[in-house]
Amino acid sequence: MRTIIALFVWLFVSMPALATGINALSDEDAANGLKQALIQGAGVAVNKLGVANGFLKNPEVKIQLPGTLQQVGGVMRSLGMGKYAEGLIMAMNHTAETAAAEAGSLLAEAVKKMPAEDAKEILAGGDEAATQYFRKTTSDELAQKFLPIVKKATDQVGLLRKYNEFAGKGAKLGLVAEKDANIESYVTQKTLEGIYLIMAEEEHLIRNDPMSQESELLQKVFGSLR
Repeated sequence: MRTIIALFVWLFVSMPALATGINALSDEDAANGLKQALIQGAGVAVNKLGVANGFLKNPEVKIQLPGTLQQVGGVMRSLGMGKYAEGLIMAMNHTAETAAAEAGSLLAEAVKKMPAEDAKEILAGGDEAATQYFRKTTSDELAQKFLPIVKKATDQVGLLRKYNEFAGKGAKLGLVAEKDANIESYVTQKTLEGIYLIMAEEEHLIRNDPMSQESELLQKVFGSLR
């Protein structure tokens, strides 16, 4: 009899705890919490990267010369022509900073439109699961929408002029092939990669300390994972 009573007491005490896990979340709360975390991460990324030297002074996201042009840059530096390589690197990073500063609303809209039918499964994934899902489902579309922003920024910081100057010097040395990477597409991709990286870092912080978040929804959703 005592055993039965003890069992009922244990069940009574344990039921609230069992009900607080991720399965107790509504699908709506799970999806909204997921998207709120991503929007917050996007905001943090824009604030960190869309400022002067946001890319250039951050070794995690600093944009280097594309592909084989890194070798060209090394040779030009050895010949005392490093200013052309450094000028191009600075122009690329300042272009990315300018583009990132204008990307807030674009990123937020992409998050809102992102399908999240498997929100609970995504939430139960690794520390960057939400960001990786966002990247997988929106990267192609975002790249297309980012390109005009990057092209506009390219004009503002003289990126094409710097690139043509660099490529022209390299061509005279026989180091640059006629078929070169599209510099604007390259910067677009690198800008997005930097944004995704900062978003992933913010998601990691939310997951590991949800109760420090101001949002009650984030506390509830990500707190259910612990």
